[in-house]
Amino acid sequence: MRNVAVRSNLLVPEIREVMDIRQASNYLGISADTLYKYASDGFVPAFKLGNRWRFKRSRLDEWMDRQSDLHAGGGVDASKKKPVQREATNGL
Repeated sequence: MRNVAVRSNLLVPEIREVMDIRQASNYLGISADTLYKYASDGFVPAFKLGNRWRFKRSRLDEWMDRQSDLHAGGGVDASKKKPVQREATNGL
């Protein structure tokens, strides 16, 4: 029984309190590019360590709770909503 528990831990990645952009994007289920943009825009809680973004799991959990509360209540705070960017048509 112990071998099964040890073996199953190898398949599940460890979730740390402080994550890099790859770990945090996997945790949130979004691409690393999207998360990088969200962090740069201040949309998600993040901090820089040197020149690299870092994310605290507990802060991301709190942020997701606030986001889900906003959407569950039917009201979306317009100041927190990401603007939709339209692609340029290059004069077409």
